[in-house]
Order: sequence, then C-alpha cells, then structure tokens
Amino acid sequence: MVNGRLMRPVARRLASVLAAGSALAMLAGPAHAAGPYLATTEIVTVSMLLGVMSAAMLSAIWMIRQRGRMEAENRELRAHLSDARHNVSRLQALIGDKDRRIVMWDGLSGKPEFLGQLAPETGAPVADRDFLAFGRWLKPTSAAEIERAVERLRTQAQSFDLILETSRDEVLEAQGRVSGGQAFVRFVALNNLRAEAAELKLERERLVAALSTLQCLIDQIDLPVWQRAPDGSLAWVNEAYAEAVEAKDAAAAVREARELLPTVAREKIRATSTYDTPFRDKVSTVVRGNRSFFDVVDARTPNGSAGIAIDVSDVEAVREELTRTLKSHAETLDHLATPVATFDGEQRLQFYNQAFQRMWEFDTAFLESKPGNGELLDRLRAAGKLPEQLNWKQWKDTALSVYRAIDTQSDLWHLPNGQTLRVFATARPQGGATWVFENLTEKVDLETRYNTLMLVQDETIDHLAEGVAVFSPDGRIRLSNPAFRAIWGISEAEAKSGTHIRAIEQACAPSYDKPDGWKRFGQMITSFDDERPSSQGMLELRTGLVLDYAVIPLSNAQTMLTFVNITDSVRVSRALTEKNEALRKADALKNDFVQHVSYELRSPLTNIIGFADLLKTPTMGELNERQAEYVDHIATSSAVLLTIVNDILDLATVDAGIMELDYTEINLTDLLDDVSMQFADRLHEAQVTLEITAPDNLGTIVADQQRLKQILIKLLSNAANFAPEGSAIGLRCWREGADLVLTVTDRGPGIPQDVLTTVFNRFESHGRQGGPGLGLSIVESFVSLHHGTVTIDSQEGRGTKVTVRIPSASMTSFAAAE
Repeated sequence: MVNGRLMRPVARRLASVLAAGSALAMLAGPAHAAGPYLATTEIVTVSMLLGVMSAAMLSAIWMIRQRGRMEAENRELRAHLSDARHNVSRLQALIGDKDRRIVMWDGLSGKPEFLGQLAPETGAPVADRDFLAFGRWLKPTSAAEIERAVERLRTQAQSFDLILETSRDEVLEAQGRVSGGQAFVRFVALNNLRAEAAELKLERERLVAALSTLQCLIDQIDLPVWQRAPDGSLAWVNEAYAEAVEAKDAAAAVREARELLPTVAREKIRATSTYDTPFRDKVSTVVRGNRSFFDVVDARTPNGSAGIAIDVSDVEAVREELTRTLKSHAETLDHLATPVATFDGEQRLQFYNQAFQRMWEFDTAFLESKPGNGELLDRLRAAGKLPEQLNWKQWKDTALSVYRAIDTQSDLWHLPNGQTLRVFATARPQGGATWVFENLTEKVDLETRYNTLMLVQDETIDHLAEGVAVFSPDGRIRLSNPAFRAIWGISEAEAKSGTHIRAIEQACAPSYDKPDGWKRFGQMITSFDDERPSSQGMLELRTGLVLDYAVIPLSNAQTMLTFVNITDSVRVSRALTEKNEALRKADALKNDFVQHVSYELRSPLTNIIGFADLLKTPTMGELNERQAEYVDHIATSSAVLLTIVNDILDLATVDAGIMELDYTEINLTDLLDDVSMQFADRLHEAQVTLEITAPDNLGTIVADQQRLKQILIKLLSNAANFAPEGSAIGLRCWREGADLVLTVTDRGPGIPQDVLTTVFNRFESHGRQGGPGLGLSIVESFVSLHHGTVTIDSQEGRGTKVTVRIPSASMTSFAAAE
C-alpha cells in the first residue's frame, strides 16, 4: 500500500516531462513549415527523439533524486505506521472498557459497527443486533429521544449530547458526532460525580418541564396568580392577572408593574406574612370598574413570594343571599306552631323556634349557650319529659345516630305528660341535623275516638230499631243492620256487602213493589246529578207495616236509606186524631156553651141587680128594715154571681186563645189611686186597711189597663180574704228598668206547704169567706198574657207575700195593638 502511494507521484512527473517534449516539438513545427515535406518529417522525427532523450535524462536524474527522498519518506512512514499501530492498540484497549460502547455508520446505507461494551448492570444488551432496539432496554422517553437524535445525525449530520435512563434506572451519556463521512455514537455509563451530575441534569430538565407545564396550567386558569422578587416587585404573573389589571399581556403587566391589590392590602401582606404562616384573608378591590372580593393567599419564601387570588364575589353574593334566606327561613320557622331545632356538625344547638322553647320549657339563657344535642336529651330526661327507656344509653345513641345517617329518621315519643310526638331528624348537607317535633296528641286522640266511634256506631246501628242501609255511588250496598233486614223480610246473605240495589229490589218486591219505592230509591242512589237532594216519605207495606223512610246523601257520593216502623205510631196518631177531633168539637161546644150561658146568666143578673137598686130608691116607696136587708143581700149576691160569671168567661176566653190585650200607656200613680178607691168598700167589709208604698215618680207602663186593674184587685181581694180583722194589707210598687214589680202582703195564717203548690189551680179556695177559687188563676193567666211572672212566698203563722213582675210592652207592640 505504501509502494503504490510512492509510484503515483513518479508517474505524474513522467507524464509532465513527455508533455513538455511534445510541446517543444509543436513549437518547432511552424518554423519549418515553409520547407519541403520530407525535411519537415525528419525534423519532427529528430525533434521527437531529442525530446525523448531529454525527457529520459531528466527523468533519470529526477528518479535518482526521488528515490533517495522516497526512501527517507518510507522510513518516516514506517515509523508513523508503527506509532499508529501502537495508538490503535492503545485506543482499542481503551474502547474495550466495559463503560463505553461506540456504534459507527459509514454512510446512510452502511451497516453499523460496534466497539466496546457497557456494564451488564446498565441493562444494555450484549448482542450487537439487540443493542439498537433502544425501546427494549431504555425508558420510553429516552428511547424516543435517542432514536430521533440518531436519525438526525445520520441524515442531517446534526451532533447531539443526551442523558439517557435505562429501564434499570441507570444513567448513560450518549454523544453523536460525524467525522470523515462516518457517523458514530458513543454510549458512556456514568458513575459517581458524573452520574450525579447527569441525574441533576435530568432532574433539572424534569423541573424545568414541570415548571413550564405548571405555568402553562396557571395561564389557563381564570385565577390571578403572581410571583414577586425579594424586593416585592412583580417577577411573573399569569394571563388571568394581566386580564384583571387590564394589561396587554402578562409580560406587559410585569413590565408596567400593574398591581391587582390595593396598597393597604399589600402593606398588610408584607407586615403579616411569614415563612411559616402565609397570608390568608379576604380583600376587596376594583376589577374592570366593579368592586370584587378575593380570597388572597400569599406565601413568602427566601427568594420572594407568590400569591393567588380567588374571586369570591359570586360566593359572597350567594352567601349574602343564603344569609337572607336563612334569616327568612328562621323567621318563618319561628312563627310555626311546630317545634323545630337545628344543630351544627358538632351537635350544638344553632337555631330553635318559639314553639320548641314553649314545648320543652327551656330557659332562654340555657338555649342561647348553644348546648349539645346529647345535653338537651339528658336535661329533658332529668326533668321527666322524655319516655322512660330500659337502656337509656342505647336509646340516646340511636337518637343521635342521625348525624351519621343519610336518610331521615322518624320515631314516636310517648311522653309522660300524655303527649304523643312524631320526631323527624334529618341530616343537613353542610353538617348537623334538623329536629322537627310534630304533636300527634290530638291526632292520636282523634283516631282513637274515631275507631271507638266506628265500633260504637257499628254496634249502635246493629241495635237500632230503625232499618239502616248505606249504598255506594254504583248502587251496591255497603252495610245494613238487622232491623233493615227484618223490616223487609230478607236474609243477611241477600243483603251482604256488594249486592246491587237491583237485587235488593227483587228481594224486597214481595213486600212492596210499587214504582215509587225501590225503583225511585235506585234512581236517586245512582244519579249523576250535581246536587243530590234528600228525600223522605212514608210507605205502607203489604204486611201492614207502615214505614217512615228517608233518603240522605252522605259524603263520597254515598247514600243512606233509613226505615222507621211507625205502624203503632200511625195507629195511635189516627186514634188521637179522631179523639182530638172529638175534643175539638167538644171544646167548641163548651166555648159555645160558656158564651151562651154567660150571656144568658148576665142578662137576668143585670135585671136582678137593676131591680134591686131600683127598690132601694125612695121613689119606689119605703121598705121596712127586713125588706131593705133582703134587698141588700140580693144586690150583694147578684154582684158576686156576676163577678163569678165574668171570671169564668175570662178564663174560657184565655183557654180558647181568643183573648187580646188592649195595650195603652198607663200612669201607674193614677192606676193605684183608682184601685184604692174601688177597693175601699171591700176593705171596710173585711175590716182591714191598705198600705200602699210607691215612689212619686213611678212613671208609666204600656199594658192592658183593665187586666192590670183586675190583677191588683184580685190580689188585694185574696189578701183581704186571709188577713185577720184589724190588720193591714201591704201593696208595694217599684220599677226595675222597664218592668213593674209589685208585692201584696198580708199577716194572715199563711198557706201550708202542701197547699202552696195548688194555689194557682182553679176552684181551689182556702180563705175564711170561701169563694169559687178563681182569683189567683185569673191573676196567673193575665200576668202570663203580659209575659210576666207571679210567685208566692208564704210561711204558716207569718202571712203571705205575692210578687208580680210585669214587663212594659215595646212601642212596636203598642203601635201594632193600636
């Protein structure tokens, strides 16, 4: 190989000498161009020979010189070749180290050559064919990087330096270079300081990538984030910060030092923030012309500080709305009659309404101290207000388990005071629980009474003498009692629940099949009319029974039929009607008789009284003493008989209901004077006196003057009949509101208690002078006609007192009477 390299310069130099000779011959050619052709040929031949000889001589000389030089160069080359072989051996020894491996490519299509090996602990394959399968022994990221780098190295001659990680977490250094048309990659296993440096480089790259990713993420969120230098100036902000301070971009916000927080807030952060305790507070600032609220967190480090602002304006608005809602909710609950109490996540009382306090009778101070739920239950138990439990601790734990439950818990508490409560305990989403106490005392009592009432009702209906049947809107019987089945002569199976009214009608047809009976009942029961009027009437069955029926609409479109057996009542009623008709005729005959007899008696009596008075007149002649005495007896007896007849006629008129009072306005003082004058002769005859006690302003009263005078005279006559001779009769009158109250007293023997109950009966006389016994009966009748009252108070040996109260008639009645 060396000899070949030495011969190539010699050949080149020989070729140059031959070329020079040819050039000389060509230069000599033109100078002899004018000679003959042969001479020219000879000249050319000679010239060529001379040139060749000259060249041979020159070449021989040069060759001699070059040979000496070439021998010197050969000796030098041999020395260099020996050194190169020594270096190659040394480099091959170095490359053969287990910590290095080189892969070389000669051109794009050349096969790779491998030198050296990597340590087995790195996980690199020993076989050459497996080494370039980077994905098998390198981590995916490193494998992708080295493959891309090798591709660029071979195609674009782009060098690289990479730090790779094997699947065994070993670190390799890969260097790619191009030299002399060859590309090679050197893989070096790093150890000790270089490995640590490589690991630090990888860690730095990871941190840089993570920081870049984090900053990219922070730029995408809509929360302002900033970073400050140790001197407090802005070092970095995200896009949300730049948008909040209305800067062009984040770099412009930092460059222009635009601050999001006001100066007071920044000073507060600088004064309160420490390395251990970051600043946390709510800050108000203006963003885009609107007042906004931010939750600011600012953390200080030796290299500066970093902060983030969370916009809580909407949260504050929602919180305020929630506060208003909770306040309204609390006010609403406070006015409810249902007790409600709310406890927080620590089971402490947060809210209670007035109904809760009233029901459990808690002190306000105790409730305002926010006691725990368990403490409330213990206090209620100590006060004897909770139901007694066999295992109090277990019951209490069960009641408080609502704070760990998801669904609403419900329980019934039967309190010692007789109340029944339905307790609802519901866990709150934000923690805690709400307790609602529904008082079911009235409901339970009503249900108990309702159930009792239904049982009593069923028993009552079954034992009623009246027949009862209830039908649903579709015409099917719901219930019936034994009396109903007995009246209509049907069995219990025929009237069982669910039987249609058509079947009932057919079963009852033998007893009654007229169209106005069951067919009409069926139409009323199954009618779709909006209004269902009740109906009643009377039926007479073929069996002779007479029924009083009633169709009564019930709730839920039901209808009740009732049948009352009034056969006996009808028979009695018919008999009474007949008797009443006979009595009416007899009463009419009596009234006619009384009126006729009274008239017939009055006429002779009037004649007798008139003729007796006529006999007393001097014009008829003188009467002897005995005749005058007889005439006086005739006149007196006739007057008594006329009074009796008038009394009987008045009582008959009252009994017939045909007496009418003649209302007038009466001056009571004049009335008393008139009565005293008219009663003077009777007082003289009875040898008693009359003491009238009445105020001067007794006033007037609207009544029947004639009947009122009769009342006074009858009472005074009755008192005179019982008063002893020489005694006095008392007449006392006064007013109580519009009523006239008068009493008539005597000092007679009194009325026995067994007789006192019969003094107002007719034809009862107990006076010393006897009589028909109609005075007090007429008094009671006339007082009743005036809507008044009369009472008698008498004790044996102490006399008798009769009290009469007569109300004044109203002006309307007075005008109507007129």
